[in-house]
Amino acid sequence: MKTTLILNANIVNEGKVFTADVLIKGQFIERIGENITVAADEVIDAKGKYLMPGVIDDQVHFREPGLTHKATIQTEARAAVAGGVTSFMEMPNTNPPTFTQELLESKYSIASQSSLANYSFYIGASNDNLDEVMKTDVTKVCGLKIFMGSSTGNLLVDNEKMLEGFFSRFPSLIATHCEDEFTIRKNTEEFKAKYGEDVPVSAHPLIRSEEACYKSSSFAVDLAKKHGTKLHILHISTAKEIALFDNSIPLSKKKITAEACVHHLWFNDKDYTRLGTRIKWNPAVKTAHDQQSIFNGVLNDNIDVIATDHAPHTLEEKAGSYFKAPSGGPLIQHSLVAMCEFYHQGKISLEKIAEKMSHNPAILFQISKRGFIREGYFADLVLVDLQSAWTVSPSNIYAKCGWSPFEGQDFKSKVTHTFVSGHLAYNNGTFDERQKGLRLLFNRS
Repeated sequence: MKTTLILNANIVNEGKVFTADVLIKGQFIERIGENITVAADEVIDAKGKYLMPGVIDDQVHFREPGLTHKATIQTEARAAVAGGVTSFMEMPNTNPPTFTQELLESKYSIASQSSLANYSFYIGASNDNLDEVMKTDVTKVCGLKIFMGSSTGNLLVDNEKMLEGFFSRFPSLIATHCEDEFTIRKNTEEFKAKYGEDVPVSAHPLIRSEEACYKSSSFAVDLAKKHGTKLHILHISTAKEIALFDNSIPLSKKKITAEACVHHLWFNDKDYTRLGTRIKWNPAVKTAHDQQSIFNGVLNDNIDVIATDHAPHTLEEKAGSYFKAPSGGPLIQHSLVAMCEFYHQGKISLEKIAEKMSHNPAILFQISKRGFIREGYFADLVLVDLQSAWTVSPSNIYAKCGWSPFEGQDFKSKVTHTFVSGHLAYNNGTFDERQKGLRLLFNRS
């Protein structure tokens, strides 16, 4: 088994920053300590750099199968490891949607052959696949995804009897996209009456409004409380929703949890003027007040996880008018450095970044032996140079779509090395694809 010795690293882990060495043997962390002197196949002097647990992104859209002109599991996993993301959980709105166990396992097969990062895939809910969903092995699948708001095709679950069935019967985590479809349609018609087809993109947060988000999120919370469901609400976008989530108990005991996405922390509605449909997401980027409230929710532990909702489209697709341009954008390569930028601004600590992006996803999803820098755990590790400035440009973007809402942004920090299950998958701009990532496993009964 190959051994790698990382020397003199500033380790960010479990609420502390301390200097130590880390010995990797095969897929695992063998030893953490000072002045480790054993011989190793590879030695990396990390003096001055920060060693963090690999980021676990609990919400991505890698577009395979069926939408591979936008992205593939291979291309987006490369972008992930270049950004320090060592594990991802991918959504079911591919083509065809992931509504059956057969389609779910076909994704795992693709990833086993092509993904540099570790992986898991959600089974998707529809208005008629409850029995199929109940076949899911929750020790090998991250969770069930329910679109309780507008989505494409038949992914929208709006049958209340079926929702009751999922919430009462599914034995593990349910992740939801919460926007009320009726409210969105009503708002859309009002703006169409005023503007016709030429609705400005700045109307997006008014169409997909605070009311639409809160009505759906509060409904999901009520359902979860009624049935004792383990509910995780994705991409919180409004200040009003923060009060739905408890920060008085440890994450391991929470039944109802929430995620914030990097774009809702970074952008607000003033940015539509500059970036237009490039920052058109569902749920929408909203006001500066919402933006700050979400950040406070992260710091105060009402919100448990930071992720990306990485959802690439081509520039040609995004160049369409408001109703034609799809929602979503590429973010996974820049999520960690964006959060490090907030660290440089004094808004968040490195320890809190590791907690929200690595530790908490592992706790929340009950991931086996990942998310922490611990002896005996998988060596999912990222080295960050906090004093290595660079600028995002098309020439250094790895997502297949080739663009980013962060283009032109100067970041003070750079990911230099990413280890995935002990394998140095990314090293200063070079990928080693000889070893692929592993399927995530979950400590659930």
